[in-house]
Amino acid sequence: MKLLSETVVVVAAAFAPAAADAASLEGLSWSLSKGAAISGSTLTAEIAQAGGPQCAAKAAVDLSGMLGDGLGLVFTVRVRATGVTKPDRPWNGVKFMLSYRDADSGKTHHPGAAVPIGTYGWRVVTNRVNVLTAPVNPADGKATICLGLQGCTGRVEFDLGSLSVHTEDVGVRPVNQGYVVKYRGKADNARRRGCMLPARDTTEKDIADLAEWGATLARFQIERNWAAENGNRDLAEYAAWVDSRLDNLADVLRWAKARGMKIVVDLHSPPGGKRNVDGVRTMNMFFEEKYADAFVETWKRIATRFRGNDAVYGYDLVNEPEHRVPVPFSYWELQRRAAEAVRKIDPEATIVVESNLSDNAEAFRYLSPLAMDNVVYQVHLYKPYEYTHQGVWGNPTKKDGRPLAWPDPERGWTAEHLRRVLAPVRAFQERHKCRVYVGEFSAASWAPGAESYLRDCIALFEEYGWDWTYHAFREWGAWSVEHDAVEPGRAGRDNFVPSPDNPRKRALIEGLRLSHTTPKEMP
Repeated sequence: MKLLSETVVVVAAAFAPAAADAASLEGLSWSLSKGAAISGSTLTAEIAQAGGPQCAAKAAVDLSGMLGDGLGLVFTVRVRATGVTKPDRPWNGVKFMLSYRDADSGKTHHPGAAVPIGTYGWRVVTNRVNVLTAPVNPADGKATICLGLQGCTGRVEFDLGSLSVHTEDVGVRPVNQGYVVKYRGKADNARRRGCMLPARDTTEKDIADLAEWGATLARFQIERNWAAENGNRDLAEYAAWVDSRLDNLADVLRWAKARGMKIVVDLHSPPGGKRNVDGVRTMNMFFEEKYADAFVETWKRIATRFRGNDAVYGYDLVNEPEHRVPVPFSYWELQRRAAEAVRKIDPEATIVVESNLSDNAEAFRYLSPLAMDNVVYQVHLYKPYEYTHQGVWGNPTKKDGRPLAWPDPERGWTAEHLRRVLAPVRAFQERHKCRVYVGEFSAASWAPGAESYLRDCIALFEEYGWDWTYHAFREWGAWSVEHDAVEPGRAGRDNFVPSPDNPRKRALIEGLRLSHTTPKEMP
């Protein structure tokens, strides 16, 4: 059977709901693009030549009544592939995607599954759609399922008879929504600006140089093998390693105090390391009790050693948590437990809490405050990601034949874009009267207009009265302002060289020196 572009096929009784609460998805009408075909209950999509258009089947689905407080959706389907090549974009390749317009914001979301490429036999893949990753309130309950290929070549088959959807409780519900945070005792009320320190041992010269630049804040990483899966599982060895980092931290706090600086203590690599779930790196301590308990115990040891140290800005409990599926120990609950443990040891210590999705601004939409004072809420800003991380991890440096530059009004990349991205954080700040700290922001050294991007970020942080630390000081050359690109717009380790003076460094130092030219107290 030959199926032309946008052919409509109805597959009767194609879906068997996986749970009693599943919506009936039988008899969906599939719209087929060129190259897609349905035979029986098998959908086949094939792209023969690179650069070919998306080859997919799409069907409207009604999700009315399936979503409620704390609930998410789980879509599954069997798939097999033959010769599927690496896609041109991370979000392309084998597509198992849901699209919908959020009723509250009007924004369209496209959550998709991480489906393998290459050649393999039938396997089940899962697409979870829940509030942990994006607002889930489809307008009128309407959404579209998309199955197929995009931005690659090869052949993929989907068993439509296996396609199912059911609800699951993701374990995240709003609490403490009326809580107003107060700052008292030893809470630092000064505005502070600085940089993130390298993962290696920090030296006194590092601190002296940052102070000379104008920094009054630095973020100290307790970090190793940050992206590795299943690291830090030997808890005795992990504890010994943490203690070695705390020895360096003790020196850093002394050097910082002598120069009027404060230090954020950042547990960048928690016990248990990371694991891969549905193609996303999350943390083992969210799943295994021994690592959850070790996380709390680690903070008890840190707080005991540095109790009352007034060079500590705050305890940054966990770097960039990734909690996207139901877990026994949530990103929020573990931070609450650690915060309460620290407060029993150091009652006036400032706690720094991070949001979900790698400390993403979007996750502030459902972040609940702790019912606790002297808490600062942290966000990281790498938006638009395709601009800030161009050339990093193989990301492209051009799109539609044009460089990825800042600003770019045609793409909507302006200071107002940053304001929109950070709107959930600003709303959280105003609702809970809390302090906000931007722990990381940056753009690759070869990104055209990176100095303008940094200035726009800093201007917004200053407008909102937020503390901030640039990522990063004397780390990888692509982020270091003491390096510069040989050729803007070209990525590569051979494309940054030491640079004592460059536009990015000047933009950063201008921001750092605001600590000495603007009011020092929080507004």
